[in-house]
Amino acid sequence: MSSPLRIAILECDTPVPEVHKRYNGYGGVFSTLLKSSAKTLHLDPETDLEITAFNIVDDDKYPKLEDVDAILLSGSKHNSFEDHPWILRLVEFTKMVLAQDRVRILGICFGHQIIGRALDSKVGRSDKGWEISVCDMDLTDKGKELFGREKLRIQQMHQDIVFSLPPGVVSLGSSPRCEVQGMYAAGRFITVQGHPEFNGEIITEIVKVRSTGGIFTEEMAKDADDRAFNEQDGIAIGAVFLKFLLEE
Repeated sequence: MSSPLRIAILECDTPVPEVHKRYNGYGGVFSTLLKSSAKTLHLDPETDLEITAFNIVDDDKYPKLEDVDAILLSGSKHNSFEDHPWILRLVEFTKMVLAQDRVRILGICFGHQIIGRALDSKVGRSDKGWEISVCDMDLTDKGKELFGREKLRIQQMHQDIVFSLPPGVVSLGSSPRCEVQGMYAAGRFITVQGHPEFNGEIITEIVKVRSTGGIFTEEMAKDADDRAFNEQDGIAIGAVFLKFLLEE
């Protein structure tokens, strides 16, 4: 792996207004996470990481693979199973990255689902409803090995899921509302259904917008807000992502 580690963030959405104002897009949200995680690994976030962002919803420009070491697919309010032109382009780009063996991939929520779709797994609405705010993710043996703990506490914000593991892919964990909470292929990709990049402030802003818009009921919003600032493992998850990208 080259130094610095070159990570291209594919912004699959624009954050809600207050979050966008604070972070300048999901590129800023993920940069904050990755730089905080880098410090826990004794990396210099300013010299050891080179982070770029690409708004792939409003623009069709993608990074050249020879210019990066890793691709990160962000979350999104959009549906991973729909056939909008930009989503189809993203699926095809993801297939291209998966077809080579140098550039690695991180998939978060919508990005996790896009990788599942690119590998021909079914993605779509869960019949178990929304999973919101800090929740437990029960880890498989591989998940425990990678994350170094028995379970993960991770922010959630989804009602879409990957229904089954693609062939040859290892499960990292599950929850009562989502059987495929993470996927792993050695030297190729790691995904999580949850949002390690979200903190309590970001979750409460999203909940407020979606509650005002009638997406969340008052009861759902209160339950999410009550758990939004619970202890969670986002920075530790980011550190595992970076170790995965750096390993030979």
